[in-house]
Amino acid sequence: MARVCYVCGKRPGTGNNRSHANNKSRRRWLPNLQTQKVLLPDGERRRVRVCTSCISAGKIVKAPALKTEA
Repeated sequence: MARVCYVCGKRPGTGNNRSHANNKSRRRWLPNLQTQKVLLPDGERRRVRVCTSCISAGKIVKAPALKTEA
């Protein structure tokens, strides 16, 4: 599964690890993605991966819990 935010499209960044000996090896910075149940504009509930900056900014509407009858 791709590590991409559903809202803003944030993706992993790339760069180098640098050791004290100045060795270079490639690395990735991954976005902080969380799986959330969101309410889409058409009323559909869907589980999507959203970055924490979009969650805290209120860019998604969390889906209410479904009531189960016992």
